[in-house]
Amino acid sequence: MKINLTPQRRDDALEVARAGDVLTINGQAFDFSGLPDDATILAGEIPCEWIVGPVERIAGELHLTLILPHGPNPSEAVAFPQPLIDPPDGVIALPVDPLPAIAEVIDEEPANVDG
Repeated sequence: MKINLTPQRRDDALEVARAGDVLTINGQAFDFSGLPDDATILAGEIPCEWIVGPVERIAGELHLTLILPHGPNPSEAVAFPQPLIDPPDGVIALPVDPLPAIAEVIDEEPANVDG
């Protein structure tokens, strides 16, 4: 399986899991096991906003392109992602930037006011 990634500025998240030729994209399963060699499914025929471009089986291997969402200032790894070649079954590790650190606010003891 070869998954190309096309970065896009989005605030939503993407989770992809693989089980053979079945991809589960944000909880929805897409089974490509019936796609014969040298066949193509056009992107518009797949009811998934994350799949852009055709899904093809070339020499027995699935090829497809997914949108890779990113924030306003993506790192180079996210802005210019490398294709994922034969990712193992399970949740696929997509390139992602770490969330910005949130400064912890430490509550100080309130002043003791005598009154």
